[in-house]
Amino acid sequence: MSTRSVVAARAAWSAVVREGETLTITDLHGNQAVDFLVYDAHDTSVRYSAPDTVQAQGGIFLTTGSVLMSNEHTPLMTVVRDDVGRHDTVGGACSKESNTLRYGHHTFAQHACVDNFLAEGARYGLGKRDLVSNINWYMNVPVEKDGTLGIVDGLSAPGLSLTLRALRDVLVLVSNCPQINNPCNGFEPTAVEMTITGPDRDAEHDTDGTHDSGIDSGIDSGSGSGSGSGSARDGDAG
Repeated sequence: MSTRSVVAARAAWSAVVREGETLTITDLHGNQAVDFLVYDAHDTSVRYSAPDTVQAQGGIFLTTGSVLMSNEHTPLMTVVRDDVGRHDTVGGACSKESNTLRYGHHTFAQHACVDNFLAEGARYGLGKRDLVSNINWYMNVPVEKDGTLGIVDGLSAPGLSLTLRALRDVLVLVSNCPQINNPCNGFEPTAVEMTITGPDRDAEHDTDGTHDSGIDSGIDSGSGSGSGSGSARDGDAG
């Protein structure tokens, strides 16, 4: 059984993905960055860690086989399929402050990924202290030999997707990036699709994640939402 949600351009989305379930993120129109955070659904103090993830796999780009590690160096999710081949771990999330610094004071009023993360995270009792360095699916951030990096045209195309499998019950927060000042969204943010699919019973026995029983952090077991025009996991508008 699968549930699909279309997340509007510039909107936020969240859901609890149960151990063994998969989350597929589809770039509907191409070249759309998807900012992504993931937490242990039972204890949100355990959350995605970019340093642990990079250290564990020995590289900064994510693709098939990459494991998203927590700040306790435990696995949260793994990429089981990837149509694009390279995703960013170092570019961070846009904010009013960073937009102003990089692109000028006229950008301060523009909506940003940090705004999305704060608004969506608040539904689960998360605040600014709970935001960490995030993943940018589909964003192309090459690193040069001298260590410099830049945000350039994306590698994705309409209809390409990636799939992650949850190695424990996790809470996923997404910001469908609203950035219009660099090429990460082709200067025109567009919608993406999130699909949660029931567990692959064979794959469940091939993970090394640990988990508790029962959600004890106040997160509803079937939750999923989308700010703006994003759809909820149960099919209702968010």
